[in-house]
Amino acid sequence: MTSAASPHLTGGLNTLVISGRVDADRAELTPRGELVHGCADILARTLAELPATITRVDLDMGGVHFMDTAGLRFLDVLGDYGRERATTVTTANWNGQPRRILELAGLDTTDPLRSAAHDPAPAAASAVALERAERLHVLQSEVEQLRQAIASRPVIDQARGILMATHGCTSDQAWHILRETSQLSNTKLRDVAAAVTASAESDGPPPPPELRTALNKALARRHHS
Repeated sequence: MTSAASPHLTGGLNTLVISGRVDADRAELTPRGELVHGCADILARTLAELPATITRVDLDMGGVHFMDTAGLRFLDVLGDYGRERATTVTTANWNGQPRRILELAGLDTTDPLRSAAHDPAPAAASAVALERAERLHVLQSEVEQLRQAIASRPVIDQARGILMATHGCTSDQAWHILRETSQLSNTKLRDVAAAVTASAESDGPPPPPELRTALNKALARRHHS
């Protein structure tokens, strides 16, 4: 059994595919890709295809390498399935960025469904809701920063290559030069990289004066280091 996500706008990220097998009354599912917009629908369709005799569903999340706030809805769908059918559901092997998102959301990184199963008493619910809302805000901010980094990576890599070829520096040195230029000129790193890349093109515009000054300072420090 395999379910795949339809195309979505994720800044070049991969779609979600859920494969698995059924053994007697147990289903083992293996999602691969990203938990982004549409992932909960894919999971819901996968769960709907399981035999009615299933009493346990285990998900191995080791193949998921990116997750945004849609991943929390993915967990809600899985939890609802378990409660509605009195079925045991578990997730395991959360790693990398998805594990970080679970931490920010205040969920158990071993099995986030276990966190949801131990909701607080009603008297404490409002305080917990406020804390989760604050954590969600941090989570959304971090995800957005990651998306921007993914989108910026090609032009940053190009700029590093230009500096390496022009100034005979290593890849790490080129990275530090770009970052220092960004700090000295108070300019976003991707904008520094875009300016360096554009200036290397035939008839390309030179970087703005303040950025050019910062770049020269960063290069000078590199030569004296």
